[in-house]
Amino acid sequence: MSTLRDALRDLSEDVFFDLLESDDAYLIVLDVPGATAESVEVTVADGTIAVEAHREKLADGEYRYLEENRPLLIDLELPLPDDAASEAAVTVERGVLELTVPKRSESGEAPIDVADPENTG
Repeated sequence: MSTLRDALRDLSEDVFFDLLESDDAYLIVLDVPGATAESVEVTVADGTIAVEAHREKLADGEYRYLEENRPLLIDLELPLPDDAASEAAVTVERGVLELTVPKRSESGEAPIDVADPENTG
């Protein structure tokens, strides 16, 4: 988990986040202002979480940009903790992305039921 925490701390000052942990999962809350569920792409592969979020510019109209400080793109890659599963659940609502990554069991193994063919009847 320390590699994930360190990677988050190394992000640009323009990226705001919270990192939370429960017994069963990690939760990363990331501000993606102006982004919607349709303009966000999250992938989990090879021990890495990749997040790409786009903000649409205001349509041309009666206003023109004098200064533009909000990023149009947030593109980051973060390492998964060693005990994290390679799956995730993502929601985006009102410019806030919540990424929940479940933890694997301590052993990383799942028990398999073994049936006794003599006792199946």
